[in-house]
Amino acid sequence: MPEEQAFSVLVKIMFDYGLRELFKQNFEDLHCKFYQLERLMQEYIPDLYNHFLDISLEAHMYASQWFLTLFTAKFPLYMVFHIIDLLLCEGISVIFNVALGLLKTSKDDLLLTDFEGALKFFRVQLPKRYRSEENAKKLMELACSMKISQKKLKKYEKEYHTMREQQAQQEDPIERFERENRRLQEANMRLEQENDDLAHELVTSKIALRKDLDNAEEKADALNKELLMTKQKLIDAEEEKRRLEDESAQLKEMCRRELDKAESEIRKNSSIIGDYKQICSQLSERLEKQQTANKVEIEKIRQKVDDCERCRGFFNKEGRIKGMSSAKEVLDEDTDEEKETLKNQLREMELELAQTKLQLVEAECKIQDLEHHLGLALNEVQAAKKTWFNRTLSSIKTATGVQGKETC
Repeated sequence: MPEEQAFSVLVKIMFDYGLRELFKQNFEDLHCKFYQLERLMQEYIPDLYNHFLDISLEAHMYASQWFLTLFTAKFPLYMVFHIIDLLLCEGISVIFNVALGLLKTSKDDLLLTDFEGALKFFRVQLPKRYRSEENAKKLMELACSMKISQKKLKKYEKEYHTMREQQAQQEDPIERFERENRRLQEANMRLEQENDDLAHELVTSKIALRKDLDNAEEKADALNKELLMTKQKLIDAEEEKRRLEDESAQLKEMCRRELDKAESEIRKNSSIIGDYKQICSQLSERLEKQQTANKVEIEKIRQKVDDCERCRGFFNKEGRIKGMSSAKEVLDEDTDEEKETLKNQLREMELELAQTKLQLVEAECKIQDLEHHLGLALNEVQAAKKTWFNRTLSSIKTATGVQGKETC
C-alpha cells in the first residue's frame, strides 16, 4: 500500500474508532479504559484481579501498550493483523476481548508471580508464547468467544466519571486550583516552547526557501543558457546536415558521372582493343603471306641460279656464295671462246639481278611499312630482319657487287 493511502487509513481509524481520544486530555480516556479493564477482570477473572490488588499491580503498568499501539509493540505481526481486522469490524471493544483472553490464558502463571515477576512476565514471556501461530489462533478464538456488551462498558465508564467527580469534590479547592494552575503553566510553557520552535523553524524555513530559490534561479539561468546553446547547436547541426546532404548529393552525382564516364571508357577501350586485335591479326596474316611470297621468290631465284651453269658455280649447296679463289679458278679454266658467251650471260644475269633488286626493294618497303604499324607489339617483325632471307639477299648483293667490279 502506498504511504499516502496508509496515512489516510490511520487517520480514519483514529477519528472513527475513537483511538484519538486515548491521547487527549492527559490520557483521561485511556485511564477510563484501564478502569473498565479492571472491572471486567473483577467480573471474569476475580482471583487474578484480587492477586493484582495484593501485589499492587495496576492496569496502566501492563496494558498501556495494548491500547496505545494495538498490541504491535511486542506481539508478532500475524497476530496483530488479526486483531486490527477485528477492530475494523467490531470496534474498540475488541481490545478488551483480547486483553481478557491474554490474562485468562496466563492466569496460572501470573498467580505464581510477585510484582517484579508479573511485570517481567508481561514484558518477556507473554509475547514469546504467541510466536506460534497455533497459540495465536487459540487466543483469538477465546477472545471472540467472550461476549462483552457495550451496555456494560458504558456502565463502567459512567462509574469511572462518577468516581472522578467524587474525588474532585473531596479534594481541597486550593490544592485543586494549584494543581490546575501548575497544569496551565506547564501547558503555557509548552505552548511558548512550541511557539519558539515554530518561529525558529519558520525562520529556518524562510532561509532555506530563499537559498533554494536562489539555487533554483541560478539553475534556471544555467538551464536557459544551456537551452540557448543547445538550440544554437541544433541550428548548426541542421545546417551541417543540409550541407552534408548537398555534398552527398554532389558526390553521388559526381560518382554517377565518373561511373558513366568510366563505363564509356571501358566500352571504348574494349572496342579499341578489339580493333587492335583485329589489326594485329590482319597484319600477322599479311606478314605470313609476304614471308610466303618472299620464300617463293627466293625459290624462283635459286631455281634460276641452279639452271644457270655459270651462276651455279658461285653458290654452294646451302645457297651461300663460294670463296673468291674458287671463282678465279673457274674463270681461269674457261676458254677464250666461252668469254663472249659469258659476257652475254653476265649481261642477262645483271638484268635479272636488277629486276631482282627492284623486287627486293619493294619487298623491303612492304616490310618496313609492316614494321611501322606493328611497333613494339610485334617483336617478331624486328627479328624477321635477321632471318635467312635477309642474310641470303645480303650475300647476293655482295656477290653481285664483286662480279660488277670484276666485269669492269
